[in-house]
Amino acid sequence: MYARMMRFATLAASLLCGFAFAQPEPDREQAARLMNELMSGKAAVGTPFTLTNQHGKKTSLADFRGKLVLLYFGYTTCPDVCPTDLAAMTRAVDALGKSGAEVQPLFITLDPARDTRELLRDYAKAFHPRLVALTGSEDETRRIATAFKVYYERNTPPNSKIYLIEHTAFTFLLGRDGNYLLFFPPGTPPERMTVMLREHLPR
Repeated sequence: MYARMMRFATLAASLLCGFAFAQPEPDREQAARLMNELMSGKAAVGTPFTLTNQHGKKTSLADFRGKLVLLYFGYTTCPDVCPTDLAAMTRAVDALGKSGAEVQPLFITLDPARDTRELLRDYAKAFHPRLVALTGSEDETRRIATAFKVYYERNTPPNSKIYLIEHTAFTFLLGRDGNYLLFFPPGTPPERMTVMLREHLPR
């Protein structure tokens, strides 16, 4: 059992954005548990939510009922994985052509303390005109992220006063009813995402 847990911990660590220095064992075990729940296919993934978008408007997952949703958790100062995966996600939407209107890209910040509405507005605009960036309280963010099996934690590198947020970097695909369908691991090429999206769109 312990060996299995550590294998999942290693996998989870490999999928963490900003996992640049040693973590306490409990953190690794939490990441492994969430990864295990997601990959087992036996645990419920996702939850309804209402947050605030980059324009200050309350926005619910239910607002996008009837569309596929691509959902990503990250933060605006993420140095590498977040911008790479968001770029892939939005390129996949554009590659669908007119059918791309049936897919809604969403971004939920894991750093509500620093990611102001203005920052989120500029960040979303840089990736796609239809990207909706959402923020909420620390408690709301934790509840939603945990429901989607997303591990994240603040950590400050040695000799630095600026914290990073280590997080599992998945892109989630939700169905037209808002329910979880599948996830794309970090680094998934947009071409692969486009193929998978087409499978869930009318032919």
